[in-house]
Amino acid sequence: MLVLGIESSCDETAAAVIKDGREILSSIISSQIDLHKPFGGVVPELASREHLEKIEPVVREALQQASIGFNDLDGIAVTRGPGLIGSLLVGVCYAKALAFGLNIPLIGVNHIEGHVFSVIFENPEIQFPALALIVSGGHTNLFFVPEPGQYKVVSRTRDDAAGEAFDKVAKMLGLEYPGGPVIEQIARSGDPKKIKFTRAKISDGRPDFSFSGLKTAVSKHLRENSIAPVIPGEDPSSDLRDLAASFQASVVDALIRTTEKQAIELGARTLIVAGGVASNNALREACSSIGNRLQIPVYFPSRHLSTDNAAMIGAAGYFHLQRGESADLRMTADVGMRLQNLDSPDAELKRQKVRYRL
Repeated sequence: MLVLGIESSCDETAAAVIKDGREILSSIISSQIDLHKPFGGVVPELASREHLEKIEPVVREALQQASIGFNDLDGIAVTRGPGLIGSLLVGVCYAKALAFGLNIPLIGVNHIEGHVFSVIFENPEIQFPALALIVSGGHTNLFFVPEPGQYKVVSRTRDDAAGEAFDKVAKMLGLEYPGGPVIEQIARSGDPKKIKFTRAKISDGRPDFSFSGLKTAVSKHLRENSIAPVIPGEDPSSDLRDLAASFQASVVDALIRTTEKQAIELGARTLIVAGGVASNNALREACSSIGNRLQIPVYFPSRHLSTDNAAMIGAAGYFHLQRGESADLRMTADVGMRLQNLDSPDAELKRQKVRYRL
């Protein structure tokens, strides 16, 4: 089965052709980073206009790279949500028109579920139950996945997503957008133990994440120590490098502490780490250490598949199409689309007592 995946939830226009759910025949991504860089973040109106211009040539290039035509497709998968409404509608409307014209099945995919499926291309089969940490500019969630296609939110961010925190702190430091890669770069020559940032504590005891306090602490440290932002064209000072390294270490520590605790409590047999922030080497190393301690595999997507892409959407769409699921032409974008179909209380998470060799 050949499935065309389409992704346009934020600032990447992407299309991919997936064969039988696991083989990438093509993957084309048109990035808008240069368009939004002067603004320090994504401008929704500009993003949707760029999607309108790019979606047709991107889809045609994906088909050409896969050496197929439109009539060879067996189904179309498109990101339905969550995301920016204008961006989502471009992809959804294009996919609906194409599916109607070709008379083939259409499936609306949850963008976050796409990230879960991004690990299947280059890793062995997932052993269930699994725990999936999805970390990006718009999402920071931990999901319990007892079996394929079933999800329960274990942890979520109460405020900023981790990737969003990277972007905002980078702006404070005078660094370019997107913030994650540039903070990681200068953090390599900084001391991650130089500044002790207080870890956020959730008052109601839930295992959720919070990064707004850390962002405020960075701002306070800059002000109280009279540390100037980077001057364009100059190298960051040692103070800024230490600050970047300490901030990154705090984010990673917050993510892995909760992830490891939940992996133990839920008896996870596989840890999935995906999303744009999954490209961060410090996070990868820390999550790999969790796997070593608990003796479970840790699956990451490649760098190409960590950021928003259509291959993961095609893989998730294939999974649902194989189960006989499809959408009709009344389907529309859903900016607040949630990934949780296990609506049971916490007791029904079936927390397993598994003996790990620590």
